[in-house]
Amino acid sequence: MEWTRSKRYLPYNKWDAEYLLKLQAQTAASAYRPSYHIAPTSGLLNDPNGFSFFNGQWHLFYQSFPFGPVHGLKSWVHLVSTDLVHWQNLGTALKPSTQFDSHGVYSGSASVIGDKLFLMYTGNVRDSDWIRSPYQNGAWLNQNNQLTKLEKPLITQPQHTTDHFRDPQLLQKDDKYYALIGAQDAATQSGQIAVFSSTNLHDWKDLGYLNFAQKSLGYMIECPNLVFVAQQPVLIFCPQGLDPEIAAYQNIYPNMYLIGSNCNLEKGEFTPAAPLSQLDYGFDVYASQAFTAPDGQSYLISWLGLPEIEYPTDSENWAHCLTQVKQLSLENGQLYQQPVPAIRALRQQPQPLTGRTAASETILTSAPGKHYELELTFSADQTGTLYLFRDIQKKHGLKIDFSSGENASLTVDRSQAGLAFAQKYGTTRRVPLEAHQKLVLDVFVDYSVCEIFINNGQRVLSMRVFPTKDETAITLAGQAQITYNGSWWNLTKTNS
Repeated sequence: MEWTRSKRYLPYNKWDAEYLLKLQAQTAASAYRPSYHIAPTSGLLNDPNGFSFFNGQWHLFYQSFPFGPVHGLKSWVHLVSTDLVHWQNLGTALKPSTQFDSHGVYSGSASVIGDKLFLMYTGNVRDSDWIRSPYQNGAWLNQNNQLTKLEKPLITQPQHTTDHFRDPQLLQKDDKYYALIGAQDAATQSGQIAVFSSTNLHDWKDLGYLNFAQKSLGYMIECPNLVFVAQQPVLIFCPQGLDPEIAAYQNIYPNMYLIGSNCNLEKGEFTPAAPLSQLDYGFDVYASQAFTAPDGQSYLISWLGLPEIEYPTDSENWAHCLTQVKQLSLENGQLYQQPVPAIRALRQQPQPLTGRTAASETILTSAPGKHYELELTFSADQTGTLYLFRDIQKKHGLKIDFSSGENASLTVDRSQAGLAFAQKYGTTRRVPLEAHQKLVLDVFVDYSVCEIFINNGQRVLSMRVFPTKDETAITLAGQAQITYNGSWWNLTKTNS
């Protein structure tokens, strides 16, 4: 199909139902569709939205274009869960249906207010000359999961920003509501986070930009998220056009975070307590959304995909998925991300992996399945290579080089792992480690998803990998003997 503008923005009721059923069947039959990560039933999935706990359930939405693997007329799909692992798809909740979201329901957030969940989102509107007007809109979700949109926008584009003004995060603090909105300053064309306040959700005061960076962070900031981890402020955001001299990265756009010592939204101040850091060191994480639950624990989920990148499943008419939900904590001035405890309930019978390798490459398991968890511990001062998605000829696979000695680091190379894509942005990612310390890896594989948690979530690398049918084995190699200890588990599927 040729994805013309008119095709991308064709109203949902103009699409043929049989065409959509065909797409859904094609997506369900894909060899790359994840089994325990949230994935679209058809078409494109992107930003997670409205992550919250309401009415005894976890709620999550994601941006969707169900008719193809492209960005078009967006809506929100609604999911609920009781454990952050098993998700029930309730279908499309927010569709473009008013003059204030006519060309797409873009990203936003949710907050429990009274006995309802309030959604705040960006409505994308284009005129006949294709000039954009963004609106920050609201909607109420009741306890029966019925949704009612507000008739008027909450916030319109201020004069000091361009039309790049989107992705509101709604916060409640000190008897006020605050909205953090990704923005581009009109005068300087620089990325900013706009701050607004309200006492009643209807009348909003423009507080200007959040003061949180001494240097320019590129030409646009998307998906701003302020979350309090153990009551300490952490600012998560996606700067587009960030100078790699300010923070080294290779992805087309990075997902970054700052740990703060103080945050005063009324004054528009966020004081960093640590340097700007990458949220995820892998190839594909973007548009992460975090929130703090009523019990004080903070959680995060991310889009496992990147804007303006073609992925192999585009040819199957579907694209992207979400990461698993991660639990956030702060330790020694660093942000830790760990799988939620409920993920362990998916583990089936474990296979112990304990021993020493010879100098040559050793097969740990030749048939681990395509949706599994692998946990391995290496003692200090060892150097080796772990391969996932390894073929019988030992020519292909996801290569994970590690060293726990003097120059400790871990490097992932996907240049020989399955179908090639996004090579323009490099095929390796490297993470520095602490010297002379043991290395603990917790690896999750789910068909075309790979998530690597290092040292209990001190660092995370998330990525898409599209192996061929015969690339399944797990092997370990080193120039000398390597001592290892661990297990692998097949994981129960949660997706139908």
